[in-house]
Amino acid sequence: MTHYPTITQAIWPQATWRHKALLVVLGSLLTAVAAQISIPLPFSPVPITGQTFAVLLVGALLGSRAGAAAMLAYLAEGAAGLPVFAGGKGGLAVLVGPTAGYLFGFVAAAFVVGWLCERGWDRRVWTAALAMLIGNVVIYLFGLPWLAKFVGTDKVLVMGLLPFIPGDLFKLVLAALALPSGWKLLGLKSE
Repeated sequence: MTHYPTITQAIWPQATWRHKALLVVLGSLLTAVAAQISIPLPFSPVPITGQTFAVLLVGALLGSRAGAAAMLAYLAEGAAGLPVFAGGKGGLAVLVGPTAGYLFGFVAAAFVVGWLCERGWDRRVWTAALAMLIGNVVIYLFGLPWLAKFVGTDKVLVMGLLPFIPGDLFKLVLAALALPSGWKLLGLKSE
């Protein structure tokens, strides 16, 4: 299977390990900033945030390994107590709380989206949208079973999935439009 560079790899083809480490840190910081765009839901322990947009975009821009590393760095920053999680929270309690499954799902989602983009899925809107959709599904595959331990299986879809679908679709479309547009705007070879 053909391996394509991601946008950052095309911009910086000879990036040193220092440059790559900087991109990982920047990806984690973008996710932390996006987490502060947070709307609590009165009926759910899971807020609406901008995190998924950042996670999917970071995976797409950095690729599978660096995207996953950025999410691991994000989790480490939060575990260390930095206020990087939704609502300015930090600490280990968040990583064992109701939203922990989603947070750990970010690592897998960034990897999967990055892997798909390394196969050229970020070159066209429809394949980019499909990569983002798959990334969202991965997040839910981690998040919903963990959330069910806190709210019960009878309430998990109402508290952890259904209210988020419209926003996730909107974020998915934004990310899917951004990727092919980024290739064109930067004048990079996308094939």
